[in-house]
Amino acid sequence: MLEITSLLPEDPPRIAQAFSDISWDKPEAQYVRYLDEQTADDRPVLVARVDGAFAGYLTVVWVPHYEPFREAGIPEIQDFNVLPQYRRNGIGTALMDAAEALIATRSRTAGIGVGLYPDYGPAQRLYVLRGYLPDGRGIAWHGMHVAAMQEVMVDDDLALYFTRDLGAAAA
Repeated sequence: MLEITSLLPEDPPRIAQAFSDISWDKPEAQYVRYLDEQTADDRPVLVARVDGAFAGYLTVVWVPHYEPFREAGIPEIQDFNVLPQYRRNGIGTALMDAAEALIATRSRTAGIGVGLYPDYGPAQRLYVLRGYLPDGRGIAWHGMHVAAMQEVMVDDDLALYFTRDLGAAAA
């Protein structure tokens, strides 16, 4: 059974261990910080569990670093991860549904950034299939637009940003 909840105080070590088990560098301190930010209502964290086992999560940042979203008051879905063994089972879709419903309580528009190298291929497809469209500003690195001929590193911080109109359901 799939369940989506907020990040709980006992989650940080469990989540960090799950990622360590697959050789991903996602330290416990990151989730402790997320818990603090969630408590302050700066970053809700949605955690997916299957039969009680951690399966994935995402966060919603109400005031994002990416300037065009921040200036327009567009909340951003960030740090979206589903463990490989749980992918292609609707968990990512359920997390996105929950995030969009949460965002719709404060904004008509949701934003998201996606990396540009092949590991992000499934996410790129998911966002387009959900109706996200590029924001039209080109690529950004560390949240800043990349100019023509500018050299940047192709890493997790090189992204294309998308938005989706969530419709009249927003407050």
